[in-house]
Amino acid sequence: MAGWLDALCDLAAQAGARILDFYERGTDARIKADASPVTDADIASERIILEGLAEIAPEISVISEESHSSDREGAPGRRFFLVDPLDGTREFLKRNGEFTVNIALIEDCLPILGVVHVPVWGVTYTGLIGGGAAREARMNRDHPIRCRNVPAEGLTVVASRSHGDAEKLARFLAGRSVAGETLAGSSLKFCLLAAGKADLYPRFGRTMEWDTAAGHAVLRAAGGHVETFEGEELTYGKPDFVNPAFVARGFTDQA
Repeated sequence: MAGWLDALCDLAAQAGARILDFYERGTDARIKADASPVTDADIASERIILEGLAEIAPEISVISEESHSSDREGAPGRRFFLVDPLDGTREFLKRNGEFTVNIALIEDCLPILGVVHVPVWGVTYTGLIGGGAAREARMNRDHPIRCRNVPAEGLTVVASRSHGDAEKLARFLAGRSVAGETLAGSSLKFCLLAAGKADLYPRFGRTMEWDTAAGHAVLRAAGGHVETFEGEELTYGKPDFVNPAFVARGFTDQA
């Protein structure tokens, strides 16, 4: 599995480099049936990843955002990849750098391996259950990361830059000790928790499994967890790939 992690990091970096080609020269967006944007960068990145996964693990099925079938029959299997070739297309179009390449391996409905690559920053976050989580930057070795103890001054809460709900967030945080709030795009929100830069990420709006799986794996490997608001662990392989509302936490948060 560790060998796969290295291969997936290389693959995500290749896809990220291709995305940067479009980012530097600009590309137009088209609106999909679900009202979300898609660009040529999404499609090019996905092509690289799908071709790479077919070589790395041809026996494992792949569910990817831009090529999945909404009318598939049955579950994708006990083990499958979830791919978001460009998570945070809105951030890509805003040119704020907060978009990622996400590749996750699911086993028995839970993410066990994840890669979150940030092309503009040249940073890759990784998570392997049983092997820990790490942050790798250009020309630097992997740096292990871990969720932190919640500071005495209170929680740092991270929210979506493009999909936030200030009213619901305020109600959710009522009565909690909050030291500060920060905004972030894409799966970076999970990575901030995993790296001990934040403590809590509630998500009220609609997300898809490929949006969350890789970041979820990184957070799990760093000691955190992601639960529905009913207290159930967020799982994968649902018939429509749609996630319920959830809250991601650092492992020591008891608020």
